[in-house]
Amino acid sequence: MLHDLRPCNRTRTEVSTPADRTSTAKLDVYARRRLDARDVTQVEGIPVTTVARTLVDLAEVLQSDTLVKVCSEAERQRKLDVKSIEEAIGCLRGRRGSGVGKLRAALRELGTHGATLTRSYLEDRFLALLVAHDLPRPAANAYVAGYEFDAVWHRQRLAVELDGWDTHKTRHAFQRDRIKGNAIQAAGYGLLRFTHADVMRRPHEVAADVARQLSPTAGSARPPRAGARRAS
Repeated sequence: MLHDLRPCNRTRTEVSTPADRTSTAKLDVYARRRLDARDVTQVEGIPVTTVARTLVDLAEVLQSDTLVKVCSEAERQRKLDVKSIEEAIGCLRGRRGSGVGKLRAALRELGTHGATLTRSYLEDRFLALLVAHDLPRPAANAYVAGYEFDAVWHRQRLAVELDGWDTHKTRHAFQRDRIKGNAIQAAGYGLLRFTHADVMRRPHEVAADVARQLSPTAGSARPPRAGARRAS
């Protein structure tokens, strides 16, 4: 949270110390824990692990898709230093569980696909669904025809909107969605809409719909752009 890599709603603060201390109602204490001097920095005057060491430690407790998102945020802020991460791994003194493998896999994915920045748990799950079904990664929160869409494949001219009830339940939101839908279709893009239930309960059907629309023959079935002439 201090590095602004991910939000935190915990009521207890995690503290590492080489001293023999116990946790309290407000502190989760990791006692008798020594950190290499290279693993420690300060943020706003508060001693804290470096970004590299923080990512190494987070890799032990985060799911793989969440870890990729945190690494993406570090990359966006230009704080991601692979050399420093490898040095932090080297300072673990034999404590190398599955987290190290997860972190290296996250870095490989980031190198292959680039940073992916999402704004909601539903978007995270949708991207994880695409990865699980070996589908191309889209641009997240990208613009088409002046409007922002949750996922866009520009080359295949396809966009996806994820309709969580909280952000789509008002009359204003209903009207806005209709305007956005008309605008993107006029630009020659296909548009798919999925609900929370679709993504969480019917992932195979969602993946099949996306794959079908990403296929080379899908574009021919879409409406022409506004003003375009039909072949005679």
